[in-house]
Amino acid sequence: MTGRPEIVCLCGSLRFAEQMRAANRDLTFAGVIVLAPGEADADEVITAEQKAALDALHLRKIDLADRILVVNPGGYIGASTRREIAYAEAAGTPVTFTDLR
Repeated sequence: MTGRPEIVCLCGSLRFAEQMRAANRDLTFAGVIVLAPGEADADEVITAEQKAALDALHLRKIDLADRILVVNPGGYIGASTRREIAYAEAAGTPVTFTDLR
């Protein structure tokens, strides 16, 4: 491997956590640095303040990325992911998708 590895930020609904983990694994084994959303346990309560902080942190991850990969099984893209896509596009960061939309 020469030069710096590609940095990819995963975006998508956390309802697809298993697909996100699979994308993370596949990209990592391909030599990519992966930035992923934070995850909480299914029974863990996230406060509004924590959600806002996590959302802001995820935008900083997008700032670091060479591209984002939207994990969107069945073409699903929720409101938060739409905002992340718009943020990346406004910054000129390429956006790719796991499924057609």
